Amino acid sequence: MTKHLRWFMLLPTITLSQNLESVQRDIQSIVKPVQGIFAVAFESLDGKAHLFLNEKMMFHAASTMKTPVMIEVFKQSREGRFSLDDSLVVRNEFKSIVDGSSFQLDLKDDSDDSMYKKLGAKASIRELLRQMITVSSNLATNLLMDLAEARNVTATMRSLGASDIEVLRGVEDGKAFEKGLNNRTTAFDLLLIMKAISAGKAVDTAASQEMLEILLKQKFNELIPSLLPADVRVAHKTGNITGVEHDSGIVLLPDGRRYVLVILSKELKDVEAGKKAIALISKRIFDFMMEAR
Repeated sequence: MTKHLRWFMLLPTITLSQNLESVQRDIQSIVKPVQGIFAVAFESLDGKAHLFLNEKMMFHAASTMKTPVMIEVFKQSREGRFSLDDSLVVRNEFKSIVDGSSFQLDLKDDSDDSMYKKLGAKASIRELLRQMITVSSNLATNLLMDLAEARNVTATMRSLGASDIEVLRGVEDGKAFEKGLNNRTTAFDLLLIMKAISAGKAVDTAASQEMLEILLKQKFNELIPSLLPADVRVAHKTGNITGVEHDSGIVLLPDGRRYVLVILSKELKDVEAGKKAIALISKRIFDFMMEAR
């Protein structure tokens, strides 16, 4: 059963309003049979259509926090702290934010094994960024989090207008998890972050374009892109943990138009049903954009 539904629409014409009311009804029908809570934030980047559902509700960020980390790394590189071509030693030992004790990542809990094959060797910051986003490498993420520092990531998100997202730590910090010290986000904040990248305002135009290109190489495409035509490109970052499935991205249509779509979910009793619902919501938004031409 879906809980806490709240809709908000800013629309310039009666026609768009009527069409979005239909989209709203269809999304309600999609999520109604699924046991879980969903949030949706959609905005066409020409400013003509917005649709929000639970957009300010907090969710465990899961791997969607890796997009803010990427932005902060690019920011610090532009500030001259390091070059993206600099290298870091690949290691698997990190410190808990709770007490500074050491912990390691478990390969079986990571979606990427390539970085573990490089333990003791070096990898460029640019390579770590690519692995963190495209295959969601936890090891690459924690190396970059140590470099950028969580407080800086959150501060930069605030500068982009994202007032609720909290990036506290890297991944698999068990002691922090037990104490409820988790990375959290709202669909609305992820929408703002993706809009900044699309508009060239995440650091600067060149950095935003490079980040967009990395996001376009995402390997996990079961959610927002899965039911869209092959000529539609999606620059996006997914995230999942137990009972949680997220996707957040910029959809690039063949006619040059763009829109940002963020779909978050939690308390899913049937993960596959949740994933199907996310894909269907994405397809419905795409169909609306095609109708609105």
